[in-house]
Amino acid sequence: MGTFVVNGGKPLSGTLTPQGAKNEALQVICACLLTAETVTLRNLPDILDVNSMISLLENIGVEINDQGDRSFTFQASDIELDYLRSDDFKEKGTSLRGSIMVLGPLLARFGKGYVPAPGGDKIGRRRLDTHFLGFQKLGATFSHDPTGQFYSVEAPSLKGTYMLLDEASVTGTANILMCAVLTRGTTSIYNAACEPYIQQLCKMLLRMGAKIEGIGSNLLTVHGVESLQGCEHSLLPDMIEVGSFIGLAALTRSKLTIKNVSVDNLGIIPEQFRRLGITVRQEKDDLIIPRQEHYEIETFMDGSIMTIADAPWPGLTPDLLSIFLVVATQAKGSVLIHQKMFESRLFFVDKLIDMGAQIILCDPHRATVIGINRQYALRPTTMSSPDIRAGVALLIAALSAEGSSTIHNIEQIDRGYQNIDQRLNKIGASITRL
Repeated sequence: MGTFVVNGGKPLSGTLTPQGAKNEALQVICACLLTAETVTLRNLPDILDVNSMISLLENIGVEINDQGDRSFTFQASDIELDYLRSDDFKEKGTSLRGSIMVLGPLLARFGKGYVPAPGGDKIGRRRLDTHFLGFQKLGATFSHDPTGQFYSVEAPSLKGTYMLLDEASVTGTANILMCAVLTRGTTSIYNAACEPYIQQLCKMLLRMGAKIEGIGSNLLTVHGVESLQGCEHSLLPDMIEVGSFIGLAALTRSKLTIKNVSVDNLGIIPEQFRRLGITVRQEKDDLIIPRQEHYEIETFMDGSIMTIADAPWPGLTPDLLSIFLVVATQAKGSVLIHQKMFESRLFFVDKLIDMGAQIILCDPHRATVIGINRQYALRPTTMSSPDIRAGVALLIAALSAEGSSTIHNIEQIDRGYQNIDQRLNKIGASITRL
């Protein structure tokens, strides 16, 4: 288990460029299974989850070549379906939640797919019903081995249909969409997720020869085609990393420039930080976060306490609520953080309370933060990263604390953030990896 030793209390200064988007990467890598031709993906982030997904596809039989500078070619012309039943696949697939998204492409192209119950963050129950209900609507048969925790879907043929998703699941939408593009007839997916990364997946599939209407809306209409071809695709910058850097600048009183953020694909993220009193300036496609001694949380128009909650796009992504929570600890004013989707994602607040933050954990989904307005700095402590986003929130807290903090289980952070210690050390942080 890896560890960060963080000497905090120092303002940072410099420029950061966000990595390629993690959530988009997992989707478009799986989409390479839809064709036997070569697909080139650019700007893949060098993070544990993405590298694990690349390794997983390689084991399935995909020929993968590293072109340098985080560009890779994928050719899925010789897939080994028997490997999907192996213990090795079970072990590797279980460790990666994104492995569920191999099912849609495999079902569409080969008529069957198998996957172990996927792993990932321990942030509460993350059901997979949306995926399998969608496959069943298209004509697949679903089976589950509860003893071996293995899922399988099979279909001699698939047929397009209308479906109303029970939730606007991003991975569920991606999985069903990838299956529908090779399904005969027309498939309508209502209540589809419409995040920029789903839009990116749609654009990639169009370049491969798919026929998709309604991109960017919650109603996707897919006209199935016989086969898909190869293509080239470049990933967006990671909006979660952009938001993390904004929060880092605010809490550590740093002046940061975040380069090439794709402002048009950030949605309400910059504005939500402004509601915490943080100055966020845009210069072309860059964001400038000036040094701020103090920032004050807005109230609602009637004077009631501000609530920041996650919601399906174009609402606020749940992946940033941990960052908003930690940033609010040093603000002037109070805010209610409402994490609707995952019931365990706020459980890291006990460590922030140990550091001197004033937080009331109301229930598994809600926490009230009473900002201390920099009356005192957070105290250093020893903690462990429970998941990717909470891990980075704790890292930001440690960088603001005066003294030396220790963060264990940093593999969770490495799953989503590329060489984060090296990149932050270049702009003045003091992070030692053990």
